[in-house]
This record gives sequence, structure tokens and C-alpha cells, in this order.
Amino acid sequence: MVSQLGARHKPKYILLTFYKFVDIPESELDALAQEHLDFARDIGLKGRVYLGTEGISSTVTGNHGQCQAYRLFLEQSKYFKWITDIDSKATPVAEHQFARISVKIREEIVTFGVKVTADQVKKYKKEITPDEFKAILDGDRADDYLILDMRNDYEYRLGHFKNAIPAGTVNFREVPELIKQYGEMAQWKKVIWYCTGGIRCEKAAVLANEIGGTEFLSIQWGVVKYVNQHNDGNWLGNLYTFDGRVSTEVGDESTHTTIGECLYTGEKTDHCENCRYSPCNGRLIATEKAYRKHLGFCSRECYEGARLDGFVKNTAWDKFDYKLSRDLPDGISLIQTHIDRKLANLEWKHLTSQKEENIVEC
Repeated sequence: MVSQLGARHKPKYILLTFYKFVDIPESELDALAQEHLDFARDIGLKGRVYLGTEGISSTVTGNHGQCQAYRLFLEQSKYFKWITDIDSKATPVAEHQFARISVKIREEIVTFGVKVTADQVKKYKKEITPDEFKAILDGDRADDYLILDMRNDYEYRLGHFKNAIPAGTVNFREVPELIKQYGEMAQWKKVIWYCTGGIRCEKAAVLANEIGGTEFLSIQWGVVKYVNQHNDGNWLGNLYTFDGRVSTEVGDESTHTTIGECLYTGEKTDHCENCRYSPCNGRLIATEKAYRKHLGFCSRECYEGARLDGFVKNTAWDKFDYKLSRDLPDGISLIQTHIDRKLANLEWKHLTSQKEENIVEC
């Protein structure tokens, strides 16, 4: 008997994000990177992978079979086998979240200006599990800890753990200098700090605990593992992710709380975009309506800059083709006419670019 299986198949995609601190000889990096790139291309993975003498940091998307093949590939490597919790941090997604695969060799897999070795990580790493962190948030011991959000300010404003405060870190390279300051803020408390995937705060905790004094704890595998494991309302707002999703809803209708405020109007929103003036490209929390009303510019400065040079990113909802127009003899004049027709009489809440200096996510 021959049965006809379903002819239509819609693949289910998965986003894998993981890291591992492991000592890799510099002399082997080129070959490892090429092997990684060749394999990822062969099976159709898309995303970004960073390799260095510190280890690996990877965020990729693929269908079920591609991700399974990637896991087997990692298990065959002498450096990348036994990556714990790779499945618990996996997230279902509708499609690929990256345009291509990129494998790069970096001096550090997360940039602090200071490298760590596997021995340092083993000796000085201090972390708590998502379950332990949940017990702190749900119980009466939260006052025993200073909870620091170590991400970009716009990420914090879009969503964060309850009781957490923004660390005010402009760039993670400043962390070694700020460890003493954070210790003084904590006074007698322990510090729990967190980031999206966990790698930044694990490395920062290693450096801080090596210095001694205040105890610094990271949350095992970061926010991603916690929100995958617990739907409890302890995360407020959306989670900013450095992939195609950008602003990712956390929780459901019974646990989700919107805390983001529109850049233009102050309304509550979970929506996040980039400023369409390319030299700015700042991340903006804004309602779709207000964002489009301002043609995607965050400030008068960006509007005026766009009038002068025409460097505006094309988008489906603004039918004007800025890229094509810039190449025409009177292209800038055409761009000015189009923009002014939309924005000449608009009152701007912000006069200067709202771009923040970004922490690089790994």
C-alpha cells in the first residue's frame, strides 16, 4: 500500500543562541572559522558566529533539521561539545531572522578590552539559575540584592525585570572601571546583573569577582533562558533582540505588561524601530502611527540632515524611492520636496538625534 504524504510542508524555524568560554589556540582560529562557515552555508543556517581565543558566541536560525545538524556538528568539535542549555534557550520563530550567515574571528567574543581564560571563568564565575532568581523576585529577599540591567538604555525602557535598575553603562568596555562604583552602590548587598543572552554578565562577573569585595552574580544564560522557562510577569514589557524580531513579546495576555513609551507622544507601546536617517539609525520606541507621521526620523536634526544629503532608508509604507532619487541630477531637490510636504509644519519634540551609544550584543 502506498500512501500520499502531505505535499505541503511549512518548516518550523528555531533561533539558537549560545556561547562557551573555552581556550582556543590562535593558530587554529582561521581553520575553525572556515570550517564553521562552510558547514553553516552547506546546511542553510543564517546568523552570526564569533570565534576567538576565548571561545564561541553564536546566534543562528534554521529549520528543525538544520538546527539538529548544527548541534551534531558542535558535538563533533573538540572545543564546542557539551554546550549546556542550548535547547532551553532555543526559541521558535516564524522564519529566518538574518539575511545571511557570518562567521568572524574577534579578539574577544564579548568586548571588554580584557580577555578571560577558561580557568578564570571556572574559578571566578558566580551565577544563579532562573529558578533561584525567580525565588528572589517572588520572595521577600529582593532587598538583599542590587539588581542591575546591563543592557542599552533603550532595551531597558522597552522591557526589564521588576526591581531592576539601569546600570547606566554606556559601553561594556567601561565595566572594569565601574566595578568599584557598582560595589559602592550595593553597599552590603550582593549584585545580580543580567543581559540578554548571559555572556556579557558572565564575563563581567568573572572580572569583578577576581578583584574581590562585593559579590557579583550573573543569571545563568541571561534573560532568554528565564523568559523561556517562566511566564510569571516578573519580566515587564518586551525583550529587545538583535535579530529580525527586534521587539519580542514576553508572556501572554495574563502576564504581559507594556512599559515602553513612545518617543514622540509618550503613549505606551511595545513597538520598536530604527531612525530612517541612515547616519543616525538610532533605536526608537514609538507607536507605528507616530513613527510614520514623522517619516521615521527621531528628531529635527535627522529631518534636516535627510533634506541635505538624502540618506534615508527605503521602506514599504513610504513609497518614495530615496536610493534611486539620490542618483538623479535633481534627486536631492526631489527628496526635499517629498519630505517637506510631509514634515515642514511638524513640531518636533526632540531637536537633536536620539541615538544612544550602543553596547554590542553578543
